[in-house]
Amino acid sequence: MRFLNAGLIAGAALLAASSAAHAQISIATAGPMTGQYASFGEQMRRGAEMAVKDINAAGGVMGKKLVLEIGDDACDPKQAVAVANSLAAKGVVFVAGHFCSGSSIPASDVYAEEGVLQISPASTNPALTERKLPNVFRVCGRDDQQGLVAGTFLKEKFGASNIAIIHDKTAYGKGLADETKKTLNSLGKSEKLYEAYTAGEKDYSALVSKLKQNAVDVLYVGGYHTEAGLIVRQMRQQGMKTVLVSGDALVTDEYWSITGPAGEGTLMTFSPDPAKMPGNAKLVEAFKSTGYTPEGYTLYTYGAIQAWVAAVVAAGSTDTPKVIEKLKSAQFDTVLGKIGFDGKGDVSAPGYVFYEWKNGKYDYYK
Repeated sequence: MRFLNAGLIAGAALLAASSAAHAQISIATAGPMTGQYASFGEQMRRGAEMAVKDINAAGGVMGKKLVLEIGDDACDPKQAVAVANSLAAKGVVFVAGHFCSGSSIPASDVYAEEGVLQISPASTNPALTERKLPNVFRVCGRDDQQGLVAGTFLKEKFGASNIAIIHDKTAYGKGLADETKKTLNSLGKSEKLYEAYTAGEKDYSALVSKLKQNAVDVLYVGGYHTEAGLIVRQMRQQGMKTVLVSGDALVTDEYWSITGPAGEGTLMTFSPDPAKMPGNAKLVEAFKSTGYTPEGYTLYTYGAIQAWVAAVVAAGSTDTPKVIEKLKSAQFDTVLGKIGFDGKGDVSAPGYVFYEWKNGKYDYYK
């Protein structure tokens, strides 16, 4: 009898666990939770955690609670594929990720094969959506848009100056540099130098010396905040007043932690900042109450999850093909504003504007 009772208890426990699992929906965010770009991973994790908390507090999705998985790809393409396979094996139906384009693109092949819907908050390389995988979306802009804004700005503001363009050889960095160069050249302005550098190094003095020898007034960097910060600091150490201009990978306070006052006047492109939208004031305060300021891609990750949830509710299902249909045919109210997606999965939202680093903070360039 004791054995029978134990069996009944075990069976009841299994049934309860199964029922609990069916009452949940597994989603994920994936990005560089470790490594030199971990500050962006934290932005994504914080945004995803708050979105899941708020959605569950409001009753969940179709009466089910969201469960969040965190994937760490360290911005490494091979690790991103491993993370994608792991998340799919865990039954995740949606991923708000990845951060680096070089991770999002190979991971998207896994998600397409496994039927997992992907919305990247941050990957800007056009190839992500140009491959036309039906399950792939993004809530950020593209580097051809970002490069158009940057190249036009460089010509209009620094047309009489010596401009150099450098990149870190990554899908993101080289892609952004090349799009900026293309626009600049199309407007009749040639760069003084076009160079590649290696990410992850500490000493860029040889590159800086070459920039100095060529009397470079403006340096456009296609790459991430770590290297850009070191380069501008080392330029100042060599007495250079060169203006550093870059893209959205500088939207982290870590940039100023690296540069200190040397980062003063750095210019960069980024999408309109949702943290500055009046309608998001309470949400921003909710983040700040936890000791975290929602910078960069925090609210873009939050918004990606909101868009997916709204499409699921509209579809009445988490079935990926049904959710895809809604994402591509409707508009959704999110912290990013009212957004929709085109046939490729690109977001219909405002493009890029310029920001300037001043006194340790970045704000709209005036």
